[in-house]
Amino acid sequence: MLLRAICAGLLLLGGGAAWADGHLTVRDAWVRAIPPGATITAGYATLGNDGDAPVTILTAQSDAFRSVTLHETLVSDGVARMREIHRLVVAPGATVKLEPGGRHLMLMSPRHAPAVGEKIGVTLLLRDGRRIDTYFDVVAPAAGDAD
Repeated sequence: MLLRAICAGLLLLGGGAAWADGHLTVRDAWVRAIPPGATITAGYATLGNDGDAPVTILTAQSDAFRSVTLHETLVSDGVARMREIHRLVVAPGATVKLEPGGRHLMLMSPRHAPAVGEKIGVTLLLRDGRRIDTYFDVVAPAAGDAD
């Protein structure tokens, strides 16, 4: 009887600990197709956290590209500049947009030219050691696109 009570208590504690984790969701993920001669593109998505703890993304990787980094675009004195960011925190209940002119993924040195309509596998590496595998749709660039 005592053993059953202890096991039931451990199960309840374990369930509570699992719920306390952050839970990252990825929606509307897309990557611009790479124009001929270019070696870099950008990726965008809506990241959400429907868990009870913050989720921290440290970096990303993709078998389709030799390098993937998190960046943000900053405008100072009318000049836009990109800088690498080394972590992106998604608070509990919050969403963070990776979008043109803001935070985004820089995908560099493609292993092949991704075609419009293709899906690119991207893995987000989290601070707690988890890896979130997702797919980004390859779309045609619009005229005048810029980060």
